[in-house]
Amino acid sequence: MKLNQRLAGFISFLALFFICLGSNAQDAKLQDTTGKKKKAKSDTSAKKIKLFKDDVPLQMTLTTDVRQLTGEKSKEAFQKAIVTLKLPDSTLVKEEIELRARGNFRKDYCYIPSLMLNFKTVDVNKMASLEKMKMVCTCRMGKEFEPLVIKEYLSYKMFNTLTDMSFRVRLVNVTFIDSEGKKKPISQYGFLIEDVDDMAKRNGCKELELKKLPAEASNRKFMTMVNLFQYMIGNTDWSVPGDHNIKLIQPRDSANARPFAVPYDFDFSGLVDAPYAIPDEQLGTTSVKERVYRGFPRTMEELQESIVNFNAKKIEIYKLVTDQEQLDKRSKDDMIKYLDEFYKIINDPGSVKKEFIENARIN
Repeated sequence: MKLNQRLAGFISFLALFFICLGSNAQDAKLQDTTGKKKKAKSDTSAKKIKLFKDDVPLQMTLTTDVRQLTGEKSKEAFQKAIVTLKLPDSTLVKEEIELRARGNFRKDYCYIPSLMLNFKTVDVNKMASLEKMKMVCTCRMGKEFEPLVIKEYLSYKMFNTLTDMSFRVRLVNVTFIDSEGKKKPISQYGFLIEDVDDMAKRNGCKELELKKLPAEASNRKFMTMVNLFQYMIGNTDWSVPGDHNIKLIQPRDSANARPFAVPYDFDFSGLVDAPYAIPDEQLGTTSVKERVYRGFPRTMEELQESIVNFNAKKIEIYKLVTDQEQLDKRSKDDMIKYLDEFYKIINDPGSVKKEFIENARIN
């Protein structure tokens, strides 16, 4: 009797084992299906990235309540708009989207501030895969402001030449049309900025939303390059621990890896030289064109390793400026002269030691 009970118990155990095995197989199948879905989402992102592989300016029209956009910038509320955009495959698309003002300073100072465009208002939209994307606009009307957006666009492109771990940008020739018919159309240049999630995925990383991270806790080699790049364009309007104009991304396969500090927003740099850009009083400078190295000390070997990369990309960086059709000669000459000063410094060992070691920050 006891033998039969033990046999029955063993049979029940086997039955339970195979049920669990089948359940695990089903879970694995579900995980595989989920993986395929994730892959499909990645493929959608890949389509979005194609938007940034061409340098020909996109032609865009935004029809919205311009008075509401310019008069209620501080509210950061989305408002409806109709976008007409010629996609990279030459398809002309006209769809309803949403947009809102963004950027603390530009909302207060600029007539048309930087914008957040939400393309995914309806899933069936042809541009829904673009989801949300930032667009930098020409700050104000007037000839002195026209080159500024092109200069900032080129600053992004320069960092693109140094590393793939950077935000891609696409120049846009955009016309704002007032849906209420009370404002004249406004045509200007702007540029779209790659979404941080797409930039991170493209580099096998994910965004790390971590506040107050010390700069020296980020990837050291990458931070060295960022420090030199910010010095090259004369930009001090950024901070890693302050979470200001920096996005942190971390390799997906290593939770303990030091994150990469990727810079963005360069309109306060000396290279752009915007009339509204004022240097931080703590720096003791009178103009944003005065370069200040904001990095921590590095060895000469570390600096030279990064300098080699800057020298290797010099021709490409200069060509970005000289070949930019939307930029006037005077602006090109000013940018080249400013870059010349940087390259003179990094190719003089005495200047390298003085600027990046002896004058490096200590706290």
